Amino acid sequence: LLCCLWLAALLEPCLACPSACSCSTKKNGRLLAECAYKDLQEVPKGLSSNVSILTLSANRISWLGQGSFAEVPEVQSLWLGYNQIGVVELGAFSLLVHLKNLDLSHNKIVDFPWHDLRNLTGLQILKMNNNRLVGLPWDAFRSLKDLRSLWLNDNELTTLAEGTFDNLPSLSQLQIFNNPFNCSCKVFWLKKWTENTSVSITKGGSTLCVAPSRLKGRPVTDIPDHYCVAPSVQLTYLSNLDNTVMYNGLTLTLHCSVAGSPLPEIRWKIQTSSRRVEISGPNVARDGNVKQSQERFLVFKNGTMAIPNFRKEDEGIYTCLAVNDVGMRDVSVNVALAGSENPAEDLLRDDPQASHLGGQNCYKGDEMDPSGVGEKLVIVYHMPREQKSRAGGAVPQVHLGILLLTLCITL
Repeated sequence: LLCCLWLAALLEPCLACPSACSCSTKKNGRLLAECAYKDLQEVPKGLSSNVSILTLSANRISWLGQGSFAEVPEVQSLWLGYNQIGVVELGAFSLLVHLKNLDLSHNKIVDFPWHDLRNLTGLQILKMNNNRLVGLPWDAFRSLKDLRSLWLNDNELTTLAEGTFDNLPSLSQLQIFNNPFNCSCKVFWLKKWTENTSVSITKGGSTLCVAPSRLKGRPVTDIPDHYCVAPSVQLTYLSNLDNTVMYNGLTLTLHCSVAGSPLPEIRWKIQTSSRRVEISGPNVARDGNVKQSQERFLVFKNGTMAIPNFRKEDEGIYTCLAVNDVGMRDVSVNVALAGSENPAEDLLRDDPQASHLGGQNCYKGDEMDPSGVGEKLVIVYHMPREQKSRAGGAVPQVHLGILLLTLCITL
């Protein structure tokens, strides 16, 4: 009798089972806790720590807290479909590192703690279909190297970030149909991805556009190529220098020309030895007033940037970025100002690969030839040491100077 009691006490932790559930051991030794269709309003307490299969489908559970599954750290299959789950706290799943199958379908989930998935590196099946998801981060699934089947259909997803399904080498089945996709160029990548992937996309014909109106009812894969064209960008330099004397110093003017569909937005990045500046969009209004506090860098709506009274501290890398929903392209130029009695000869002696344009005028709209990527372009401005002003007065001495433009990237 004592032996029997000792054996029962020894087995009790392995067979612990809440009264609402039925527990059994499978032939493979896994412990199953069957708690489906029990009208449960929360995850039951008293489960064995070695439960590997937990079925909680078709209950009335509405909330999952951080400690809801603390008793079952070894669970491998967790079925929570057909509940009323609307709130999932951060950390609810993060400790279930052995999880391979997770079913959260047919619930009311709007927001999900995607960070929890980073610990579930062994996850193979994830069902989140028939919820109310309105969006998900591009890196939500990046750690799920073993994920084979992903169900996201019948949600409220209007777009998907490019790269959402990258880094999923084991993915073989994807369901994203019956989502109200806005087929702007933000989802154009999805068309290209589906054309090139070997992943089976179930009911691909039902992955339809709801907006814009011109594409309503058409599959995402039918977005016309000419609607969405990646940006192209070209940088040209301008100057207010000609055969006349410049009284107010050098004004460096760079013009950024862009193309693409939709029309790209132009942004500028400036990196000098003392600061970094980022300018998104024009900062000069039609009336000439500067909208922002970057008076040194005047950016106009047509893509032109002007730097009045360009001086030594303004040397650095000037980058124009063209950005639209399809992608981003940039072109950079390295600008330096130098001076000597014969600056062109000095520069060529220091850098024999530099191109010499001494004696030539720098005309407005001179284009940086893309074929000369990486080649140094030297523009020599000859300014006499002393000039008479139009009024007959003397102008302060101006030294010879050169403007050195190094084309870094042209796309």
